Amino acid sequence: MSLPVGADGSSAQTLRFVMDGRIVSVDRPPPTMTVLDYLREVAGRRGTKEGCAEGDCGACTVVLGERSDRGVRYRAVNSCIRLLPTLDGKELVTVESLQQPSGALHPVQQSMIDHHASQCGFCTPGFVMSLFALYLERSRAARGHVLEALAGNLCRCTGYRPIIDAGMSQGDYPEPERWSRTDARSAERLDTLMRLARERADGASLHYPGYHAPRTLDELSAALLAQPDAVVLAGGTDVGLWVTKQLRELPALVFLGDVPELSVIEDRPEELWIGAAVTLTDAWPALLRRFPELEEQAARFASPPIRNSATLCGNLANGSPIGDSIPALIALGAHIELRRGGAVRRLPLEEFYLGYQHKALSESELMTGVAIPAATEGRLIGSFKVSKRIDQDISCVCATFCVCRDGARVRSARLAYGGMAATPCRARHAEHALIEHGFTAAGIEAAGAALAADFTPLSDLRASSGYRLKVAGNLLRRFFLQSQDGRAALRTDDALRRAAP
Repeated sequence: MSLPVGADGSSAQTLRFVMDGRIVSVDRPPPTMTVLDYLREVAGRRGTKEGCAEGDCGACTVVLGERSDRGVRYRAVNSCIRLLPTLDGKELVTVESLQQPSGALHPVQQSMIDHHASQCGFCTPGFVMSLFALYLERSRAARGHVLEALAGNLCRCTGYRPIIDAGMSQGDYPEPERWSRTDARSAERLDTLMRLARERADGASLHYPGYHAPRTLDELSAALLAQPDAVVLAGGTDVGLWVTKQLRELPALVFLGDVPELSVIEDRPEELWIGAAVTLTDAWPALLRRFPELEEQAARFASPPIRNSATLCGNLANGSPIGDSIPALIALGAHIELRRGGAVRRLPLEEFYLGYQHKALSESELMTGVAIPAATEGRLIGSFKVSKRIDQDISCVCATFCVCRDGARVRSARLAYGGMAATPCRARHAEHALIEHGFTAAGIEAAGAALAADFTPLSDLRASSGYRLKVAGNLLRRFFLQSQDGRAALRTDDALRRAAP
């Protein structure tokens, strides 16, 4: 399936991506084939392992290269839930790609050996690829950087200390001939990716039975009108599980990741606009620039490989009761933009969720982006997550609070929770109690007591109903106590660890 660069492969039905300096052409690949299955079963690259098949363990980690304003940008992703057709126009780097022309190991691999960072070796390729993405990003990595890069990789036998040591030392080796930072960003590599994008006839989108990747917003809207039962695919971190865990036969997929208009972040005076194809990796920094109080949510939201594929709007559109970004944006008064054909409307995010997995979305309508209003004077924000683990865990309770006040008088309050009901939603009774009693210790106690009228949480393996109600009230108390110290939000030890220079 590998063809030399420049070989014929311009059909709109042919997937084309770069691997090891060559263009790989695959004619009409199965729309739901994962990158992992392609590598192991078709390409014969079995260094990439399957562990959990749901993006949790990191054994399947590969690195994707995409064109950007600064050349080629490389990021680690989970190949087990990344669908193969979404690689069109990108570069795929696997653990086999790191071998040097002389046969020597890449510095990332050599550092793993020198620090005795592998025992059984099953998870090692995934660790190597996560550290390789970090290697291309930083010439020197502090402990905090390494811990962040490895937040999505699990090891069951070596222990993490030698792996962390290897990551901190990988920059001490001479630069390799292949896959140094300079080589990765070379003009030649960028030119290959640009040529790949240009060579498809007339800029045609990848389109064959079961899969369509439109190149414009108008083409995307038309595709959904023509296939109203199609699944809209963004990062695929949820849709991928339908394939690998639920073994579902999916209808046609319409991929929105190739529409440039949907990859835009606009810092407007009145609002922050984040397009539907913007990944969580890019969306969270934009949010933090305006709302630094969300740092705890950003630091603990999934792992880097998941954030590098998943989109913020995908998390909103999924509407999971434990979608941690949803309470934050509801509390901030976000509006989503929905489009059907040429008709566009805006809707408050909180009105989008009608019930469990029931959303105010018309047939053939898609979410094109989310707008978050600018902060107002006198507004306090707090955002918290409670879970059994720090990294990569589903929240028991997630909450974001936004209170506008004059001294102790509360002008408005938006208290949004996740994990407390069938959908993330506001605590209306608690808000009313806080407005009535003021931003005081007594007001907070009244609001906490009112939560029982807002929610009847379920009990599951993560937490009991009583625990959830108690935690929900305690988070309000935490918010109040921190505000008395002049801090609307408290950075967790985990966030401080990751922010270490």
